[in-house]
Amino acid sequence: STGLTEDQKEFQKVALDFATKEMAPNMAEWDEKEIFPVETMRKAAQLGFGGIYVKPDVGGSGLSRLDTSIIFEALSTGCASTTAYMSIHNMCVWMIDTFGNEEQRHRFCPALCSMEKFASYCLTEPGSGSDAASLLTSAQKKGDTYVLNGSKAFISGGGDTDVYVVMCRTGGPGPKGISCLVLEKGTPGLSFGKKEKKVGWNCQPTRAVIFEDCVVPVGNRLGAEGQGFSIAMQGLNGGRINIASCSLGAAHASVLLAQEHLTVRKQFGEPLANNQYLQFRLAEMATRLVAARLMVRNAARALQDGREDAAVLCSMAKLFATDECFGICNQALQMHGGYGYLKDYAVQQFVRDIRVHQILEG
Repeated sequence: STGLTEDQKEFQKVALDFATKEMAPNMAEWDEKEIFPVETMRKAAQLGFGGIYVKPDVGGSGLSRLDTSIIFEALSTGCASTTAYMSIHNMCVWMIDTFGNEEQRHRFCPALCSMEKFASYCLTEPGSGSDAASLLTSAQKKGDTYVLNGSKAFISGGGDTDVYVVMCRTGGPGPKGISCLVLEKGTPGLSFGKKEKKVGWNCQPTRAVIFEDCVVPVGNRLGAEGQGFSIAMQGLNGGRINIASCSLGAAHASVLLAQEHLTVRKQFGEPLANNQYLQFRLAEMATRLVAARLMVRNAARALQDGREDAAVLCSMAKLFATDECFGICNQALQMHGGYGYLKDYAVQQFVRDIRVHQILEG
């Protein structure tokens, strides 16, 4: 909490308390049984975590990007996978709040901020991952509706969530032909693939989202036609900070788990904590964690302030933090020896859950 305001320290404390009491005790069960913890997330929404950087007039908390990073880092100490889904949900609500008109904001945001309803972000396709501008899902305008055809891959929450923020092609090739539509579950022609079996992130379902002649009102388009790619990229700037923050929380928890294990575990007649090599490794892990945290918080401030270099700083922070934090969690597992490979020990779940952070969100 170094360098934080009194308000930010309070947000952090509330989030850490919630992570300790409501998330950490259930983390292993959610993972093993692949439970999407809807009720726990709704409890988090009562604390204002359903629309953290959404305007208050539609139920949001109206907090800054730095406040958001602090909260997601704290929550991730209890369960990185659940928090990562919450970060995607928050990004979707922010998109509707920021780019939607007044009618759309008041129609969608309140139920999303309270997490009565949940949202999914639909950008990636089987043939377009990092090259998002080449997406093929098409939306043909017919009168006051769009007819949507195509499919999205790797969609967090897909099938279990209520609102889908979809990037689709309304115009020619390239980024300028992309628009953003909001679909609701139950729309005729909207269906889902099988639930994917994943290494980690098991407490949030991942499925393909399929559109077959889905009719969507023009009134569900966010922003102007052709603005979709810009909306997607602006969303991902924040998404990168959020996912990096989730990695920080997992690494923070793993450092503490390793420290505790080294203190308790005895080899050669004394605690492992007395071994100078392990002391040095733990010091390096803590140093890398603090460096990553400073980078993420610097990028969050740049994004909040609308600085020109915000997109670059967000990308740098995401790259650095997700790599470093995975390394920290992996080293913490190593320090546990064979115990670290058992599912009875939380450190292995942090390793599995944050490995994917190095892949997604750009």
